[in-house]
Amino acid sequence: MSMTMKTPSKVVVCPNCSTKNRVPPAAGGAPRCGNCQNLLPWVVDTSDADFTSVADDSTIPVLVDVWAPWCGPCRTVSPALEQLATELAGKLKLVKVNADEAPEVSRRFEVQAIPTLVLMHLGQVVDKQIGAAPVPALRSWLTEHLPKEEAEPARENDSSTEDDRQ
Repeated sequence: MSMTMKTPSKVVVCPNCSTKNRVPPAAGGAPRCGNCQNLLPWVVDTSDADFTSVADDSTIPVLVDVWAPWCGPCRTVSPALEQLATELAGKLKLVKVNADEAPEVSRRFEVQAIPTLVLMHLGQVVDKQIGAAPVPALRSWLTEHLPKEEAEPARENDSSTEDDRQ
C-alpha cells in the first residue's frame, strides 16, 4: 500500500467460511477470502485525504454513502447497505464517508441532505439517491444502475453454447 494511505486495512469475516481476512481500503480487483477464495464484502470508511485512491481509482463500481453519526436515517440505512455489499461482493465496493469529517467529498457531490448515496464507476457518477430506503428498494436501484459489463459476456457465451448444441 501507499505510504500516504490514511485509511487502515479492515478485518472482514468471510460470510462463507468465517475466516478473518485483512482487506485493504484500496486495491485492484475485489478482495477474496484467503481460505476459501470466495469474494468478500468490501466496506471502507474513508475521508477527504484518501477518497481518490479508495473510490475514484476503484476498478469495481463504488457506492458512496455520505452519512453522519447524529443522523437517524443514516444509522437506519447503514445495515441495509452492508447487507447489499455482502450480496454484491465482487461487484460493488461500499465506501462510507462521514459528512462532518469530509467536507470536500460533500461539496464534490453537492450533498444537501443525508444520507446521500452516490453510485460511481471508474471515477464517474452513475446515479445519486438521497434519503434512506429499505433493502428491496436499494437493491432494485443498484441492480438497475450497476454496469452490465460482467453480465453481457456471460450471456453471449451461454447463447453460443446453446447454438452449438442444436
